Amino acid sequence: MTDTATVVPTPGVAATRRRSRGSGTLIGWLATRITIGVATLLLVSVLVFLATQALPGDVARIILGNEATPDQVLLLRTQLGLDEPLITQYLTWLGGFVTGNWGNSLLTGFPVTELVGPRLLNSATLLVISMVISIPSAILLGVYTAERRDGVVDRLLLRFAMVVNAIPDFVLGTLLVVLLGTTVFTIFPPVAIIPPGDMPWWYPAELFLPVLTIVLMAVTYLYRLVRASVIDVLESEYVQMAELKGMRRSVILFRHALPNAIVPTIQASSLIIAACLGGLVVIEYVFAYPGIGTLLTDSVGTRDLPVLQAIILIIAATYFVCNLVADLLSGVTNRRAR
Repeated sequence: MTDTATVVPTPGVAATRRRSRGSGTLIGWLATRITIGVATLLLVSVLVFLATQALPGDVARIILGNEATPDQVLLLRTQLGLDEPLITQYLTWLGGFVTGNWGNSLLTGFPVTELVGPRLLNSATLLVISMVISIPSAILLGVYTAERRDGVVDRLLLRFAMVVNAIPDFVLGTLLVVLLGTTVFTIFPPVAIIPPGDMPWWYPAELFLPVLTIVLMAVTYLYRLVRASVIDVLESEYVQMAELKGMRRSVILFRHALPNAIVPTIQASSLIIAACLGGLVVIEYVFAYPGIGTLLTDSVGTRDLPVLQAIILIIAATYFVCNLVADLLSGVTNRRAR
């Protein structure tokens, strides 16, 4: 009868195995999310194509005008490929979109990339500036009001936040125009007109009101989530034990409370970015800002299908990327916390 020896892995080997399992799990999760995201975007592309095709009016008739003869309309439809079956049109459009050939505008004849690119840069600038201001401000306000909850400042900020969140985007933008741009004070330009070819950050005064609108919407929602998360941590047993041991309040806040509130903050930030991206359509229209929002509304009015389809898919893809990055950051933060 032989004795069997039990092999106990050393701490270094065990840690290596845990890291290997963790990285394998993360890669598998990431591959699953990307697969689901691609499938979702494919479904969105089908819905976008069918919805744009269902818009009333004939594109060829819109381009040529009401004085065009039926033969001229038929010829243009053939040149644009509008007489082909829908499945053929969809596959041709999707293949071109994936390979970077987004087609030409039906209205101007220019490549869609040349029309969308500068507008996308303008919208991205507006969104990035707003988020760089909003997220740190919301975190600081959330920690400050959680530490001084039920105080005068806390109650006032909560009421103000609920009022702002209850106001639609276009109403809030209009109120800011009336207050700071036209009627009450004429401090900032009421419209954000950026000349073609110029960079939007060259015009900080024109950017102020659109950025302020987005910041107010984002901060008033996000800071309340940070506040609630920090309050939950401050009421936990281990924080109360740290207070009994004489640990300083600032150390408790920034070493224990804030790190535990980061995960829900990251997830909520992705939702805020996605919501603000959708709200850009309204905000840019209110301030006449030359971004993808105004280009989208113009394309709907002129039934410029290639431009319209490209913008909607870009917005959908941005939603997916924001959620994926937020989930990835949340997973990494959770692992570090453990």
